[in-house]
Amino acid sequence: MRRRKIKGADEKLLSYKHYIVNGMIDQKLPEDESNDSKSLFDNRVAVENEIYNTLIDNYRGNWNNIFKNNNPIHIEVGTGRGQFITTLAEQNPNINYIALEIKEEVLLRAVEKADDLKLSNIAFIWGNVEFFDLYFSDKELSRIYINFCDPWPKKRCAKRRLTYSSFLELYRKKLNDNGDINFKTDNKDLFEFSLNEISSNDWMLRNISLDLANSDFKENITTEYEDKFMNLGQAIYRLEAIDIRRK
Repeated sequence: MRRRKIKGADEKLLSYKHYIVNGMIDQKLPEDESNDSKSLFDNRVAVENEIYNTLIDNYRGNWNNIFKNNNPIHIEVGTGRGQFITTLAEQNPNINYIALEIKEEVLLRAVEKADDLKLSNIAFIWGNVEFFDLYFSDKELSRIYINFCDPWPKKRCAKRRLTYSSFLELYRKKLNDNGDINFKTDNKDLFEFSLNEISSNDWMLRNISLDLANSDFKENITTEYEDKFMNLGQAIYRLEAIDIRRK
């Protein structure tokens, strides 16, 4: 089912020029089907237009200059309405945060939260995780948060799961030598898949929780989605992953 867009949400989102980065890169079918730059999902490639060039020239590899400091950069993939990432930004002024979200109507709510709090250590990318490689240079990030992503339950859709091996390799490139992945989900099958996929791709697992609300982990910041399901007594699963190839 195609997502129903809210009229005017994209224009209002882009009006927050001090927060928002337009990463909605157009795509096309490659002239040469052997093109190595095809996306993770299909055989389309990015169109090198104004948006693409702005990202490459002004943002990719330049995020510390955007934030005007050399603080670590943490990103949340699929930030939703932003409760998680704006709370972290408010609590940790010495860390830079980036929120990535494709749905403009929910990202708008996240940007509004940051604006209300007058946060200066956060930026928002309206874009798609499949363009992660275009948004960031290698080793530019210190942490990647993946919270309650689409489980893509059908076996044929496994490559779309954000903990699939091809995504893990992409994260590995973008994380610095001390970087890690923090992952949360309410989906048991996705969590089991992620445990196996992550451990079999040379990542070390730590701080694994099968019921986060009743665990010893005291530093949890919740998302709106997480609050809803915790209140219903549903188990939340969590893990951290470190690239052991760097150790």
